[in-house]
Amino acid sequence: MTFFSYFPTPEILDWLALGRLGDRFNRSIRLWVLLNYFYGEKNNLAAKLPKNFGYIDFREEFFSPEHPLSDRFTTEQIKTECPDENCICKKSIKELIKVEIYPQSVKEWQQKIRDKMGGEVIEIEQRPFATVHRTIRDDLKYLAKLGWLQKSKTQVGEYHCQPQKNWPQPPLIKTERWDTSELSSTQSWELLKILESLSFVQPNLELVVESLWEKTTQQKSLVRDEPQKRIFIHLDYILSDETQDRVDNYHQQIEELWHESPGGVIKFQYWIAKTERELEIIVYPVCLHYARRAKYLTAFGTDPDGKFGWHNYRLDRIVSEELTILKWGNSQIPKKLSELWKKGKLPTVEFVEEELEKAWGFNFYLPRDLLIMRFEPKFARGYVDGTVRHETFKPIKYQSLSKLVQKEIKNPQKRQKLLNIIKARSPKDAYYWGWIRNGDINVLMRLRDWRPKGEVIAPISIREKLKLEAEEELANYD
Repeated sequence: MTFFSYFPTPEILDWLALGRLGDRFNRSIRLWVLLNYFYGEKNNLAAKLPKNFGYIDFREEFFSPEHPLSDRFTTEQIKTECPDENCICKKSIKELIKVEIYPQSVKEWQQKIRDKMGGEVIEIEQRPFATVHRTIRDDLKYLAKLGWLQKSKTQVGEYHCQPQKNWPQPPLIKTERWDTSELSSTQSWELLKILESLSFVQPNLELVVESLWEKTTQQKSLVRDEPQKRIFIHLDYILSDETQDRVDNYHQQIEELWHESPGGVIKFQYWIAKTERELEIIVYPVCLHYARRAKYLTAFGTDPDGKFGWHNYRLDRIVSEELTILKWGNSQIPKKLSELWKKGKLPTVEFVEEELEKAWGFNFYLPRDLLIMRFEPKFARGYVDGTVRHETFKPIKYQSLSKLVQKEIKNPQKRQKLLNIIKARSPKDAYYWGWIRNGDINVLMRLRDWRPKGEVIAPISIREKLKLEAEEELANYD
């Protein structure tokens, strides 16, 4: 029998963090420990659990019998209320990894992790399992997402362990540096040009491009052998070079803040296109996205409408020369944000990822609505079938539409209206359904792109909006 035997190297931890070790260090440590418990030779939790197990089954085997069970307990309560000094919630990162990194010292391991995380300080005395039950539940979901556990097909919230042949395989790691020596001259040139095209997304790629350019052009023969460019990447990045430089500067400031401990919040002037005015914004930055034409900051705080919560900010609409960094304790930071920081309950990247999975739409904080689409069969075969829009967006048989509406639409007037529309449509057409964020501009633009061959049946609000737009557009051609 083969057991899980990967050591907690920077590369393995970064692999478990999907390349984002700086954001997910504690989670990465927990995942590595969990995998040792599930599939390791010493623990082999997989053999002790039922074939299909839920969190309660897992919790009873993993934690001490004296570990607090309440979901209402805070992290601080978990730390103080568990009386068993041998419970895993009492073990520090240092204790969890020390044996596995021998003969390397903890100090050497810590330095390698810091180097991998860009110099960020890590606290190896902190206890990664001294956290609320929801966090560990989410870790199991994350392991299923990575392929280490399989979700039960019959029971929500249950999993079963994977046989060794189905375990995800780590990338081949030859050295700590990126080795391009085995690339041919043609491959080197193609890689160089692709990285140049993508470097705007992550400014740090420019350093990689410089290094590869220098290496590629060191040999005169390679310069003579430079192939004609045949691979082109066209991204709808609409910014001028000057604006892009400013956006890259914001990007760099935010990343530097994430690498500092204990971090802080940012303040900036923001241009609201809809009302054509500037507002001062103070928010906690959570993550960055590139989404259809621009870079966005996903942040938590008081949004442009004065509501406290999530909002996505386009970096090019920040009009301040630089972001103002406010360290925790600064009197300008809204009281609600400061309280979240003091309680250790600041919003996380994991929450954003979970919400993005629930519905199609980048603005994950908008209402979640049922989407039903009708397509002409030929159009569906050419432009919709076999494409991936969102994991919830999938084909549905005409005969199943009424049942779907009756189950998901609670408002009786809307439900009857949708049933009447469906009854009037042809069973021979192609139908799709899914969940969307109602009001997300990127989703709306996709729905516009599909017309007139694609009809929005639900939500009613978007159906009526597109109908009005079509009437206005038709009036332009009178």
